[in-house]
Amino acid sequence: MHDASVTPAATAARQGDARVLMQALQASRRDTLATFAVIEQALPGLKVPQRSDLNPPIWELGHIGWFQDYWLARYPQRQQGHAADPEALRLPPRRPDADALYDSSHVPHATRWALPLPDADGTRADLSQQLADTLALLQDASDDDAALYFFRLALLHEDMHHEAALYMAQSLGIAIDDARWQAAPLPAPPPPIELPAGPWTLGSATDAGFVFDNELCAHEVALAATVIDAQAVRWAEYLPFVESGAHADPRYLRREGAAWQQWRHGRWHVLNLAEAACHLTFHEAEAWCRWAGRRLPGEAEWERAALSRPADFRWGDVWEWTASPFQPFPGFEPHPYRDYSAPWFDGRPVLRGASHMTQPRMRHPRYRNFFPPQRSDVPAGFRSCAI
Repeated sequence: MHDASVTPAATAARQGDARVLMQALQASRRDTLATFAVIEQALPGLKVPQRSDLNPPIWELGHIGWFQDYWLARYPQRQQGHAADPEALRLPPRRPDADALYDSSHVPHATRWALPLPDADGTRADLSQQLADTLALLQDASDDDAALYFFRLALLHEDMHHEAALYMAQSLGIAIDDARWQAAPLPAPPPPIELPAGPWTLGSATDAGFVFDNELCAHEVALAATVIDAQAVRWAEYLPFVESGAHADPRYLRREGAAWQQWRHGRWHVLNLAEAACHLTFHEAEAWCRWAGRRLPGEAEWERAALSRPADFRWGDVWEWTASPFQPFPGFEPHPYRDYSAPWFDGRPVLRGASHMTQPRMRHPRYRNFFPPQRSDVPAGFRSCAI
């Protein structure tokens, strides 16, 4: 692997020692609480519509702390890492009904709006106690990968939920003004990257450090010669397709006179044509490719370009739809958090990369994201390949 393709923050999250993880867990929690505070101020009573792409914000906040507590302070087998038994008997939670409130594996999504959840102050108090327990355990933890596995999992789980909170705020028209989570303009498209036909080892060959279960079981795949975009498709390249009438206008986009506008931070802004086209569904990405006489890359093509040409391959502006279905690599075995990957091997597409809303700790070139193809609330776009 080329070191230049992995950010220092991602390396620290996946391979850092107990001291590094202690700092990262506290930083992650500060961001969680800061973003929640903005949402709390903007939403009286923290009420959101009951939709499949939303969770009640107070439930999301409580779930983050519950997850950390469930896999660490309450979990006697935590030092065994991904070899641990997920069904091992746990210690009871501080809040007696916590499992019935926050266990996403057993609490149906549609019921979360009617649960007797603690209020915001009570939830924050729970999170403070849970994090204190985690940090105390981490002080005594050894630095081997098994002992740190669940600390790393809890960290990255919280980072995932932070990004979800950011794009939930976007979909609800709530402004998050932190400069770290804003889209950046891209340059004019550089020359495409040309890669010869040949084998590529897809996935992670080792579980050293932290690796998500669906990244494991590296295996060789044969790739044809590929000509792939060096960066994501920008609005400047996407809008002619919309203006041609070949497809309906994407969500969050409208034409006002001669100018295009984008819904962001609760109001309409003049669209920056240099930004990566974002909040697109898989179907909209595919439709542009058909119109342009191009195609979406497979995830192996994306990974090969990211890892073999890191200086030329720009990524991290938007999650990028690929043509590959989310499926297990040969030899897949689920890790103890059974519901992370296995329930979603249903044909939904893989997304690669990261977005401008993604915590740097989550930005890893082998990370496999996955969403239903109709989702447009996720900050997703795409790049294309020559046919």
